[in-house]
Amino acid sequence: MDVSLRQIRAFLTIVHSKSFTRAAGVLNLSQPALTVQIRNLETALGVKLLDRTKRSVEVTPVGLDLVPALERTLHELDVTLSDLREVGAGRRGTVRIAALPSFAASLLPGVILACRRANPAVSFLVRDAIAAQVSTLVASGEVDLGITGGDLAEAEFDVLHTTLDQICLVFPGSHPIGRKRRITVEDLVDLPLVLTNPGTSLRELIERALLKIGHTPTLACEVTYMMSAVAMVRAGLGLTILPTSAREIRVERGLRVRPIDDPDFLRPVVIIKKKGRTLPPATAGFLDLCIAAMRHERR
Repeated sequence: MDVSLRQIRAFLTIVHSKSFTRAAGVLNLSQPALTVQIRNLETALGVKLLDRTKRSVEVTPVGLDLVPALERTLHELDVTLSDLREVGAGRRGTVRIAALPSFAASLLPGVILACRRANPAVSFLVRDAIAAQVSTLVASGEVDLGITGGDLAEAEFDVLHTTLDQICLVFPGSHPIGRKRRITVEDLVDLPLVLTNPGTSLRELIERALLKIGHTPTLACEVTYMMSAVAMVRAGLGLTILPTSAREIRVERGLRVRPIDDPDFLRPVVIIKKKGRTLPPATAGFLDLCIAAMRHERR
């Protein structure tokens, strides 16, 4: 059965206007062209829909039975197409993103707020996860964008933006290391450190930097969350090393934060998507805001 939307609209316009002449004017068609559309529709359906004389047009009983169903179909289609236009314009949709916890708690709230102000109908799904999990979520298609740390060599991803995250030492204000003019990787040797769990991009960076000078970290405690690391430092259990992107380092008045003056303590941070995957328009707009926010933070 070959039935077109043009034919259905033509039929319903005739039904409502009760005239081929008026319907042709509404549809911007010639009467012969309109007649052909109705004839083709009747042929495709195998039923007579309209009885036409020189002076009038009447809808057949079968045609009358079809009108409600056809009107519902067109209404639902119009609503769907309207929604699709909103999606295509980036005004509707779901932004799905996985991010390192430090960025999920610091950068993303402001970017999401700016995006919602511009497009209130856009919704958000945020997965905060360690670097390896971010990559997995992007690769599986569970999220469309990922903000992850470290050098990304996998060929299955497109890197959309790269920035740097300065890594800092967090310590009590009374600690003697605060009197140093600069803090280097050598200063970390033998310090009791509270570090995030193995497998995180931050932990790998710290261990790699210390290994380059022939040392391993002196562990005071391992934790999962950065806030826990800060709490351990506040309690006097040791010092911790966190990125400047972490909100946790900004909320403790009794602690000090100093950058570690070593190129190995600049963590690359990238925004990625799955290679060959087209971003939904709302997500593409969110990406632009995210990149702008990262550039602002970097400055």
